[in-house]
Amino acid sequence: MLLSVPHSGRAYPDWLVASAGGGLAALRSLEDPLVDRLAWRAIAAGHGAVIARAARAAIDCNRSPNDVDPLLIDGLPGGLCPTLRARSGLGIVPARTAGHGTLWRARLSRAEVERRIAEVHAPFHESLATGLCKLRDRHSSAILLDCHSMPSRRGQAQLVIGDRHGRSAAPWLAEEALGRARALGWSAVRNRPYSGGYVVERHGEPEQGVHALQLEIDRSCYLAADGTPGPGFDRAARLIAALADGLGRLAFGRPALAAE
Repeated sequence: MLLSVPHSGRAYPDWLVASAGGGLAALRSLEDPLVDRLAWRAIAAGHGAVIARAARAAIDCNRSPNDVDPLLIDGLPGGLCPTLRARSGLGIVPARTAGHGTLWRARLSRAEVERRIAEVHAPFHESLATGLCKLRDRHSSAILLDCHSMPSRRGQAQLVIGDRHGRSAAPWLAEEALGRARALGWSAVRNRPYSGGYVVERHGEPEQGVHALQLEIDRSCYLAADGTPGPGFDRAARLIAALADGLGRLAFGRPALAAE
């Protein structure tokens, strides 16, 4: 079992804040607040984790290197077809948010984006790939839990488990995760509205024994109104730890997991 946390980085160097039209508040609106701290119980239990410390505003580790907004970045090669996310302002370097509008004072050079990819994005994914490969080689299978949070919306489940509609993990494993979360009192659904991003898409290879699930936890379940840990913080930490431990033990006890 390996955990990843790509969106909770809180490193905001002065040059990054100075380049943002809306200042630090606009950049921090992109965070999955304190999800790295929610993982502490799973880490304390011995599960490995890869955590991005760089801010998502600087580089988004849950986006493909090709997921770029041509309106933000100068010097891009021709023929690129931006995804819907990139066109909406949420590419590998976020360009806009609904709450703050345009984030940056000026366009970025292609060289600057490539520098951020080389210094943050590439090492993050290399660490995940190396860790998962070691786990699979040792145990015949490996599971990645990619941990995120989502804004609170009326009527939504407290937890969304994404498996790319069965492409990043064995479907029964996602259903097992749903059952375990519900048994702990969480309302949980699969793939609605989040089926999983680039992290699980890149690293999930169920046919090869590597299964990747994305977890999206409603922020109101663990944060207070001011963004600090709320009354449900430890409950959410226990959820992640229980899923990591339970699914890891299940996989360890099923040598045929890779073939299912």
